[in-house]
Amino acid sequence: MELGRRERKKQQTKAAISEVATMLFLERGFDAVTVAEVARAADVAVQTVFNHFPAKEDLFFDEEGWWRGPARAVRESAGDPLDALEAHYLASIRERLAVGHLATWKQFVRTIEASPALLARRRMQTEELVQTLATALDERSDERVRNRLLAAQYAAAQNLFEEELLRILPDDASGDELVEAQQQLEQVVAEVFAILRKGMGSETV
Repeated sequence: MELGRRERKKQQTKAAISEVATMLFLERGFDAVTVAEVARAADVAVQTVFNHFPAKEDLFFDEEGWWRGPARAVRESAGDPLDALEAHYLASIRERLAVGHLATWKQFVRTIEASPALLARRRMQTEELVQTLATALDERSDERVRNRLLAAQYAAAQNLFEEELLRILPDDASGDELVEAQQQLEQVVAEVFAILRKGMGSETV
């Protein structure tokens, strides 16, 4: 029970640090905020921050293993991998709206684009996404080249969805505008996956 309390305390501390860091990064930009400033704002020692987040970039990309989600979705589905990937992305959009994060997603993307360090980390995560997704597809089919093409196209589609989000979602969007933006983005997702299905052929992987 004591270990359970300690673990909960660790998770609470980590969540509090992450929340403070995200607020500062979105307000001032990633490169303008130091780890020491995050520690002061969270009322913890700098070493405590590093105990939970080995690098400053980890404070921003604090969603553990998001890039492994597509591969997991394919493994957990017995159907067409493209159906699984589309459902996975739509679920992520709806979850963001449900927990109130869709409104900050646009600012999140802009913060990444303004920071060379975050862009570099995002590239690494995208590369891992492609590799893990291709491996999951390999488990379903021996069409190695096709699997890697599909994985790369999915990663490219995610970039397109973010570009469309920046175009669709108004700054300081109201609740109704958030719902409308979600609906428009879901239409884009449907269109992109229709194109992917046509390009990859009608046969399932």
